[in-house]
Amino acid sequence: MNSNNSIKITFLGAAGTVTGSKFLISSDGLNILIDCGLFQGLKYLRELNWKDLPFPPSEIDAVILTHAHLDHCGYLPRLVKQGFSGPVYCTAPTRDIAEIILTDSARIQEEDAEHANDYGYSRHSPALPLYNLKDVQHTMPLLEGYPDNDWIKLTGKTRFRFRKAAHIPGACFIEMDLLEKRFVFSGDIGRPGDPMLPPPEKPEHADYLFVESTYGDRLHPTTSTEEILKKIIDDTVSVNGTLIVPSFTVDRAQDFMYVIWKMKKYGKIPDIPVYLDSPMGIDVSRIFQKYPNWLKLGTAILDEVFGSTKMIHSVQETEHLAENKNTKIIIAGSGMMNGGRILRYLKTHLGNPSSTVIIPGYQAAGTRGRMISEGAQEIKIHGHYFEVKAHVANINTMSSHADQKEIIDWLANLRTPPEKVFIVHGEQQASDALRVKLKDTRGWNITIPHLGQGFDL
Repeated sequence: MNSNNSIKITFLGAAGTVTGSKFLISSDGLNILIDCGLFQGLKYLRELNWKDLPFPPSEIDAVILTHAHLDHCGYLPRLVKQGFSGPVYCTAPTRDIAEIILTDSARIQEEDAEHANDYGYSRHSPALPLYNLKDVQHTMPLLEGYPDNDWIKLTGKTRFRFRKAAHIPGACFIEMDLLEKRFVFSGDIGRPGDPMLPPPEKPEHADYLFVESTYGDRLHPTTSTEEILKKIIDDTVSVNGTLIVPSFTVDRAQDFMYVIWKMKKYGKIPDIPVYLDSPMGIDVSRIFQKYPNWLKLGTAILDEVFGSTKMIHSVQETEHLAENKNTKIIIAGSGMMNGGRILRYLKTHLGNPSSTVIIPGYQAAGTRGRMISEGAQEIKIHGHYFEVKAHVANINTMSSHADQKEIIDWLANLRTPPEKVFIVHGEQQASDALRVKLKDTRGWNITIPHLGQGFDL
């Protein structure tokens, strides 16, 4: 047990990198893990997922999730396998989306391991999944959904609440009161102009602030998404091509469906078929309809948007659609192209100059999406190389992460300077740029922690 009158924070993820969010806070007789994310991207980061947590999971009393993206919740089944058995606090949409995402993650890992064993391209014999569907089934009973803005008491001196962050449905930043100090964990901050979600709420006080920096070194373009997407679609239609949209299946896929539906409705683009090929994306779309209070669109519009999109369910349908040469738009997971059904479409369309592949937003280092966005001439998929002859188009206006200006605006309501600010969840350049900006404009005491580093507060 830790001391009742000291506070220690240990950065077990999302420190010096944009993935694997895990912050361990120890005090008041408790060990609390804020987020429990999977490392993605570069090989040395992915390999961290296979290592035991450097703190005994059985001694962690609770996990609190900011939201349900894989880099914030995807390590939970491994944590449970290592001995964690405490409660996992989250919002109701986060609980539902996490179940979908973790199930999909386990299924992909099982399929990838099976494929590697069948074709012998893994160094490991046999190749094993990081966790499987049974592990997810053992994990989900620990998750319980709570409303936002309600204080939840952990001990007599420790309480926390969720406040809407606008990143995806259910996403929140966490305000925690601990030994008369206010800790604010930003999670992933959404954008005030999101097409489906209301603007993020803002913290008014923080003694210790933990702020993400995914886009801490840049500003998002001001060009409208409709304008950019219309040109991409028109160009694709003009050569009778296929538009491939590798999409993050929580929020981004729904955003694409909504914008395309809207442009069709007002006659801005031809009425070409749109497909969503992601079982997870289909299930998440139902979650959008289940929690309309987390959105700013009415359910009638959502019903029309999703009804106008053809949903692909089976692998057989995927195979048929991949070989279909008619002009169409295919939205498929995953957004960074490191797994999921998008790989089947890339195999068919990367080598076709008439096809277009959209880069839908941030691509972590080491992912196929990052390599394609940086001009790679060939991409390795399932042990084979595929030439990149398709047109590659970037859309940077649809990011669900706040940019530097929006992060600073999110902090505008803080009445007094925090005692200490930790900049997390960003690559080195992005984190340092945000550090410099906040130092110059606010004069705050700022640290960029390293992976595994601990601080006594």
